[in-house]
Amino acid sequence: MNKAFVRESDGDDDEDLSPSLKLPPGTRNYISPAGHRRLRDELEFLVKTERPRIVDVVAWAASNGDRSENGDYIYGKRRLREIDRRIRFLSKRIDNAEVVDPLRQGDNDQIFFGARVTLADEDGVENTYTIVGVDEADVTRGRISWVSPLARALIKAREGESIRFQSPVGVRELDILEVVYAEID
Repeated sequence: MNKAFVRESDGDDDEDLSPSLKLPPGTRNYISPAGHRRLRDELEFLVKTERPRIVDVVAWAASNGDRSENGDYIYGKRRLREIDRRIRFLSKRIDNAEVVDPLRQGDNDQIFFGARVTLADEDGVENTYTIVGVDEADVTRGRISWVSPLARALIKAREGESIRFQSPVGVRELDILEVVYAEID
């Protein structure tokens, strides 16, 4: 089939990513050792287990004859494209990854990648965040990406200082109560 009629792109797999998963141009993909391990494990599973299983299903479905109305063949080919796209994405992320172990910071009171930071807002409400890689961010677990506005405001600040940053609800001021470097699971 002519490529003009296919919705796939040969180019950048990052174009479909949400803005929170995109890396700033020219930067490394900073990631914790555990996050790097999870990406490698997912890639290995896709390459060694999932893709060969789907290839077998597609081969079986193709051997049944008419492919135009064969659901196993059609959906199998679609799933193969999804798997291949994810494999390309993971390969790029892993190739561009720079593993940063927060435990190497020791008893540093300055905030860098991997820091677990306890903050208090103007009302005294405390929240704890860990600065992690883009692929590890999960606000429900208190993990914010190092490219997020809050993390960028925190980087290089020290325990006991106050920071100001632009949040979706306006400019906020937060006090840094504690900075700890611990293993990220």
